[in-house]
Amino acid sequence: MKIRYFTDTDTLYIEFRDRPVAETRDLDENTVLDVDAEGNICAITVEHASTRTGIPEFSYEQVPA
Repeated sequence: MKIRYFTDTDTLYIEFRDRPVAETRDLDENTVLDVDAEGNICAITVEHASTRTGIPEFSYEQVPA
């Protein structure tokens, strides 16, 4: 998984898996979902991320099963 924030365009890109994108779905006018041929999520793009998300604060926690 990779998370990239582009300050010049205020775009957040979260890549869940490096797979060929079969379809791009608009969730709203500023959020795009990329899925592979099996319908698995590949990536999410969020425009205007500084006002719509918690960027630049970020934390990650893996919770044991």
